[in-house]
Amino acid sequence: MKLRRSERMVVISNYLINHPYQLTSLNLFADKYESAKSSISEDIAIIKKAFEESSIGNIETITGASGGVVFTPSMSKEEALEIAERLRNRMAESSRILPGGYIYSSDFLSTPITLKNIGRIIAESFKDQQIDAVMTVATKGVPLANAVANVLNVPFVIVRRDLKITEGSTVSVNYVSGSSDRIEKMFLSKRSLPAGSRVLIVDDFLKNGGTINGMISLLKEFDSSLAGVAVFAENQNGDRNVANYKSLLAVTDINVKENKVSVELGNIFDDMK
Repeated sequence: MKLRRSERMVVISNYLINHPYQLTSLNLFADKYESAKSSISEDIAIIKKAFEESSIGNIETITGASGGVVFTPSMSKEEALEIAERLRNRMAESSRILPGGYIYSSDFLSTPITLKNIGRIIAESFKDQQIDAVMTVATKGVPLANAVANVLNVPFVIVRRDLKITEGSTVSVNYVSGSSDRIEKMFLSKRSLPAGSRVLIVDDFLKNGGTINGMISLLKEFDSSLAGVAVFAENQNGDRNVANYKSLLAVTDINVKENKVSVELGNIFDDMK
């Protein structure tokens, strides 16, 4: 398929954005668009400059016979803060208070553009880490883990609280539920996580940290290591039994009597450049 340079740059840009963290040979573009490799290199140089100036991402060129280009998505701190501030205002709406002092947040994780942006912010914070998989627990964390894994271009694995025959052989651990202080059990299929993986744990809401600690225990059973923990929101009331984690939002107070919610930006922005 022969294309003009302007057309070629559009389709190459689209390909790179949809294949992040993946090494792509220049020969693929040269063969597909019937162009000289030198012309493709010039296209990549122009795209690289535009991506970096617009904070879309970085393109690394790797030389040699097995070389090519790798696109790494990026997000400016200004854009991330703007998105998070809108989310903070929405989270602080009094209508979100539920019986028992809980906060309704499911709509954030069911709106595609919001979910995508949350995934981008989390992925940006961990992009310099070696991450082989994203882990979450069924069910609320699944869309968020999927969004983060999509940006990082890695698989995501789902830990379950009950046995599924379709999972095959599983590994299980006991953990203390943060919400009920009861001993519960979680399961992960033996086929879902290769040994030696570095795993990013992602969840929607951090209250006490019991579920996250259960997933950390599972990693040890798979001879895998923890790359980090990220949550959409945390509740800063009470003790949290997770040592290191990053959050987009922090709920600092829930006043049921006065029907008020106080929300601040989370610590994920502390280290973001």
